[in-house]
Amino acid sequence: MAGFKLDERARLSIELALAAASGDSFSTQQQEKDAKVLGMTGAEIDIARNGSSFDFQLSKAVALALEPNVEHRERAMKAGIDAQACAGIEKMAASHINRSLLRSA
Repeated sequence: MAGFKLDERARLSIELALAAASGDSFSTQQQEKDAKVLGMTGAEIDIARNGSSFDFQLSKAVALALEPNVEHRERAMKAGIDAQACAGIEKMAASHINRSLLRSA
């Protein structure tokens, strides 16, 4: 199994999932524009917003971002996502939560 890269496309897929899960419509239009620039299809955008991906490893990464816990981290690592990438995904999730809290304050 090829190594997982937390590249721009993976990051955006995770951000799409996090924004949709939290009801954050603030960045929806910009995310869609960014996704189109990266060559993501409408189906890829939709599935990311639904908390998944057509790519197995990215699907595990999204699941970890949506529920950063030991179980999802272990599943992500079994799928070939290394500890450093898992930490980056968990950091993205925490950052999203913090931004959402600041916007609602």
